[in-house]
Amino acid sequence: MSFATLGLEEKIVEAVYACGHSTPTQIQSQAIPLAIAGKDLLGCAPTGTGKTAAFVLPILSRLLKDSDGRGNRFPKVLVLTPTRELAVQIEETFREYSMYTNFRILSVYGGVSISNQLRELKRGVDIVVATPGRLLDHLQRRTIDLSRVTTLVLDEADRMYDMGFINEVKRIVATVAKKRQTLLFSATMSKEIRSLVAQIQNSPESINVGQQTAPADSVAQQFLEVPRHQKFDLLMHILKQENAETMLVFSRTKHGADKIKKRLEKCGIASAAIHSNRSQGQRQSALEGFKNRKFRVLVATDIAARGIDVTGISHVVNFDTPAFAEDYIHRIGRTGRAELTGKALTFVSEEEINNFRKIGKHTGKRLELTSYHGFKSEKAPQRVERDFVQRQKPGRVKKNFRTPRFASLAKGAA
Repeated sequence: MSFATLGLEEKIVEAVYACGHSTPTQIQSQAIPLAIAGKDLLGCAPTGTGKTAAFVLPILSRLLKDSDGRGNRFPKVLVLTPTRELAVQIEETFREYSMYTNFRILSVYGGVSISNQLRELKRGVDIVVATPGRLLDHLQRRTIDLSRVTTLVLDEADRMYDMGFINEVKRIVATVAKKRQTLLFSATMSKEIRSLVAQIQNSPESINVGQQTAPADSVAQQFLEVPRHQKFDLLMHILKQENAETMLVFSRTKHGADKIKKRLEKCGIASAAIHSNRSQGQRQSALEGFKNRKFRVLVATDIAARGIDVTGISHVVNFDTPAFAEDYIHRIGRTGRAELTGKALTFVSEEEINNFRKIGKHTGKRLELTSYHGFKSEKAPQRVERDFVQRQKPGRVKKNFRTPRFASLAKGAA
């Protein structure tokens, strides 16, 4: 099967081939004909299977076919996505596949000056890709009108729910025309998302590709037992042994991500960190540097995980075992993409055994804890407990005993 057989407009097919793609993925071959026909879609597939193109291509094709030739500039398509990185990535995908058209595309997200967005909106745009928070800002300012949006896309809907955006999403959807096409794509499908689907979609066609709880087969997984204090030593050992050109390391916290990055640089490993405290410019610079192999290691938190779409990431390392099994699937989905193979290594300390078990239960597989060859684990040093009890002279009441309970105790002791 080729893209030319899916019902796409000729200019869109030419752009796809110009981008170096010839054969659609499974999710694309199933979703594109239905989307072109105007159906509402509920698409569920593992990360790295081409979900973005599965909605971008039919949207561009329908816009091209329905264009009145007068170039009326108002938002006809709205794509909602949870993170800035994803918004930028989707905008780039729209631009690549619309190279032979004159559509105007704008991504709207926070962390950057709103003035450029205001200027572009005033000029007029056809397609808006947005994060919920900044889009609500524009709606409140009345600088954007969504009443004529005919195609609404919710990308990574499960992540938007996890990040607490669900009420914002509902408020935004209420401003969009009721007569529309609604496409929802996600890597997992919880009962909360299905409840949302019932409220905003009209008899959607369901597409399920692969197991929702299983990582892609192209990713080799390994769970490594290691004391918490030796995790960085293990990371350095793996970098030397694996000779990985591009490694994505996930940290549980922003502080942890910065700490790992600084320690790597001290060891001579070119690296960058990406998390919510970084400005949009810093995040884009880190991603571009990683894509261009300026940085060998990119350290990220989960909030940035879904926006990282870099070709050829050979290794993903979970420096901290994720607390939520769904996050594990999304993390390791950054490697083994586009028919390439990848390796996912998860560090599991004694305190993270329960998280490890949750992943096994979620994926339905019997997972095994192993040690990394050539690396010797050591027991954590014993902590010396010290007694900080302050002794008081008989009959003396400390001034900080202000509550009645402590005051009576102190009086009784006297």
